[in-house]
Amino acid sequence: MSYEFMAGLDFAQELDRLDELHDIRDYFYHNEGEIYMDGNSLGLSSKDAEAALLDAFKVWKREAIKIWGTENGRYFNYSKSIAEKLAPLIKADANEVIVMGSITTNIHQAIATFYSPTDTMYKIIVDELNFPTDIYAIKSIIELKGYKVDDVLVTIKSRDGRTISEEDVISEMREDVALILLPSVLYRSSQLLDMERLTKEAHNRGIIIGWDLAHSIGAVPHDFKKIDPDFAVWCSYKYLNAGPGATAGMYINRKYFGKSAGLKGWFGNKDESQFAMSHEFDQDRDANGWLLGTHNILAMAPLDGALNIFNEVGMKSVRNKSLHITAYLMYLVDSKLSKYGFTIGNPREDHRRGGHVCLEHDEAYRISIALRDNNVIPDYREPNVIRLAPVALYVSYEDVYSVVEILEKIVKNKEYEKYSLNRVTVL
Repeated sequence: MSYEFMAGLDFAQELDRLDELHDIRDYFYHNEGEIYMDGNSLGLSSKDAEAALLDAFKVWKREAIKIWGTENGRYFNYSKSIAEKLAPLIKADANEVIVMGSITTNIHQAIATFYSPTDTMYKIIVDELNFPTDIYAIKSIIELKGYKVDDVLVTIKSRDGRTISEEDVISEMREDVALILLPSVLYRSSQLLDMERLTKEAHNRGIIIGWDLAHSIGAVPHDFKKIDPDFAVWCSYKYLNAGPGATAGMYINRKYFGKSAGLKGWFGNKDESQFAMSHEFDQDRDANGWLLGTHNILAMAPLDGALNIFNEVGMKSVRNKSLHITAYLMYLVDSKLSKYGFTIGNPREDHRRGGHVCLEHDEAYRISIALRDNNVIPDYREPNVIRLAPVALYVSYEDVYSVVEILEKIVKNKEYEKYSLNRVTVL
């Protein structure tokens, strides 16, 4: 889509006046004087998330062990309750969605379930730009199956160091490939892959394909009725704003209901036979059969609350603002910062862009530190990327304008030169 923007603070303020989501930012906690642009790494705390956590704590405090039976067993079946709110974000059925563990443990569960190598189909396709934990999990399952990683793993190389070509992925979908795991949005460059096309191409060849939605769920609407993936995993602490280390999620296509879970655990048992305490696993009939241990109630409650706002405003409105405000940020970068050596490393097209902007600069590391000392919270990724996420629910157009003004000041005055190049652990 083509957008028309103007320079100046007045224009940014006018965009805020016209923004139908502008007042939603009041649902979130903000530090006074700080501009938060790191929601693609950890979302802000919402008031609904806080309320849900405190409510769960009060129930535990009041009921103790009886918490499992209160409110018609809501907390005992907490995954099912939260799945009702999560499913619309990806247009799936609620019984195809579960809430458990971390994204890493859920990848292990998915690969343990769906990777069934044979003598002729045993390879797994990944990409070289994916987040490391996905690759660690894949490699460990390969080794547990008794294979050598170098014999099994097919890694799609990037042509430009930023993006992955769908054509290159398809060209590697050969007769010996059993499974594919790819990110919906690349964590560094914000590239949004064509999930529907790649899933269709995989299925045409009898290949299982799953998606890591960590950098898209809550920012990009997905239609799993159309895409039809075999499985998907995601974390809940980025755009879903469920808190640090919040319980993650998983999707199992209903066509696999009845398939044996690769990893089995007590909560994957049918409710009616769970307390029979049999050592014979009686797997639940739908995606809940892939659940493992007892629900982490206090890590799930903030997600429960945080999802309220998505169900109120809808993913279409979230995506529309996200595309518009990231386009506005790119416009300001082009018009005000390009002369200082800044470039944009993410795809420009709406249909190829996730929820953040990949700002590149030779001094990106030190600039990112200088931003923090100017009350802007960005995110840095090696080797030269400042990730800026103007999250639709709580970042304003005036915030974006101010960030670009601050960036210009930092590089114009060379403020970054006073900082060390030695890397810190988390930035």
